Amino acid sequence: MDSLKFESNSGKQMVLSLLSIVVGIILVVGFWHFDGVGRTNSLAGFLLGVFLLLIGISAFLVRGRQTIIVDLGRRHIVVEETNKLRSKKRLIPFNEIVGTGIGYLGTKSNFVTFYYINLKLKYGEEYPLFSPGRFFDGGSDRSAMESRRQRLEEYIKQCDGKLIMNERGHM
Repeated sequence: MDSLKFESNSGKQMVLSLLSIVVGIILVVGFWHFDGVGRTNSLAGFLLGVFLLLIGISAFLVRGRQTIIVDLGRRHIVVEETNKLRSKKRLIPFNEIVGTGIGYLGTKSNFVTFYYINLKLKYGEEYPLFSPGRFFDGGSDRSAMESRRQRLEEYIKQCDGKLIMNERGHM
């Protein structure tokens, strides 16, 4: 096995942005007439609609695909982000990774949690792999992301011969 490749689901990004646009339009049209002193709820609904509309439009315009390639032969990780406006590529050599961890976005109480791998690089920089909002398969499952993290650590150990620290400080 020379490399592993993971791609984000840009279709889910598009559906979420379009849903935000539709809900925003419904709220803006529904609460269009907010004149008068007792109409603060209408004003709040209108402003929420404008906010969702702006978020949806911006998310639709910058949606894109993130591709993560773990190249065992060349001993590096390539993160490529492509959207309508630009394309960006980041190369992370295995020897720059000093640790890994699991990060998350969200709270368990609202049942929306996204997990990602947090790479700790030399010189103190941290870099998120499988970042929230990109909709990678298994992004909502901590055990799936933990399995990816452990597999990544094993590949780095095999290729570089170094032990790295995980989030619990274990080798």
